[in-house]
Amino acid sequence: METFRGSCLEVKNITLTYILYSISALGWVIVFLSTVLINHFDLFGLRQVYLYFKSEKYQYLDFKIIGFYKYVRHPLMLGFLIAFWFTPKMTITHFIFALGMTAYIIIAIHLEEKDLIDIYGDLYKKYQQQVSMLIPFLKTSLPES
Repeated sequence: METFRGSCLEVKNITLTYILYSISALGWVIVFLSTVLINHFDLFGLRQVYLYFKSEKYQYLDFKIIGFYKYVRHPLMLGFLIAFWFTPKMTITHFIFALGMTAYIIIAIHLEEKDLIDIYGDLYKKYQQQVSMLIPFLKTSLPES
C-alpha cells in the first residue's frame, strides 16, 4: 500500500519497497554492463585520449550486436530510466528529475541514432528495424528526420 504525504508518494509495504529498490539497482547494473559491452573506455573518451597520445587516428569501433543490444538498441538509457523511476519514495523533486531525465534521454536517443546512421549507414538502419528502441520485443523507432 502506498501513501501520499505532502509532496511525497511513499510505498509502505516493506516487501514492495525491497522489490522497487531491487528493480532500481537492476537498472544501475544494466547501465554498467551496457557500458562494458560497447567498450567502456571508448564511451568515456579514454580510448580517444590514448590514441591521441600515441599519435594514432581515431577509428570507430566495429558495429556489434551483443548482450542486451540484441533486445533493445539503447540498454544504457533503459537502465537509467529503470534506476530513476523505480523508487519506493517518489518526492516531487525526484519526480521532476526523473521526468526531465526521461525527456533528455529521448532527445539524446534521437540525436545518437542520427549519428549512428551517419557512421554505420544501412547496417544501423537494419538494426533499427529489427530491434526495439527501449522496450524489449516492442518495435519502437523514432521518426527519421
